[in-house]
Amino acid sequence: MPTPVYKRILLKLSGEALMGDDSYGINRDTIVGIVNEVKSVIDMGVQVAVVIGGGNIFRGVAPAAAGMDRATADYMGMLATVMNALALQDAFRVVGVASRVQSALNIEQVAEPYIRGKAMRYLEEGRVVIFGAGTGNPFFTTDTAAALRGMEMNADIVIKATKVDGVYTSDPVKNKDAVRYQTLTFDEAIHNNLQVMDATAFTLCRDQKMPLAVLGIFTPGALASFVCGGNVGTIVRC
Repeated sequence: MPTPVYKRILLKLSGEALMGDDSYGINRDTIVGIVNEVKSVIDMGVQVAVVIGGGNIFRGVAPAAAGMDRATADYMGMLATVMNALALQDAFRVVGVASRVQSALNIEQVAEPYIRGKAMRYLEEGRVVIFGAGTGNPFFTTDTAAALRGMEMNADIVIKATKVDGVYTSDPVKNKDAVRYQTLTFDEAIHNNLQVMDATAFTLCRDQKMPLAVLGIFTPGALASFVCGGNVGTIVRC
């Protein structure tokens, strides 16, 4: 079995990643595929924490939220991430992977409150920790939550799992000649105006010297290859 180069990772999953080809909601085949990709690295002994977004659920109510107070809408989005976290936890249960959901909002009937020490212990025990409700504060994205939790968990790297298999010189969907970056510095990403993550999250990673990676979660074996040092995705570092 290949030897991982990362012992502990923080995986950022967008809510949209759970939709598959559906217009909103959770596609069961898609979430099973994602869980199996994560399980492949857990089987190598890699400790995995996950921050999940809520766009797949909030998208369905977004028209009704037009004109709504921003803080209220953000709290609705946080609750959507908790729903996704519970769905992800159940999918891990089906494949035999122990996991725990911790929420930044206090909803103890369905999820534990976020407690750093407990989360660290769960990771050391080999359990997946799924963080819901973002940072627990409005006006902050789940990208920022991923950067924050990655640092709090002492992760070796924050991995943003997307539909695209890395950061490109231009949009690879519109430009077939676009070239994938294998590595980048934070300054290069800023200079070239590459939208790697939300600006607050990106700045937090840069200032704390937390490596950041972007890779395609729907490419079979990509996550396992990446954690073993394979030439997939894009790494952004100082």
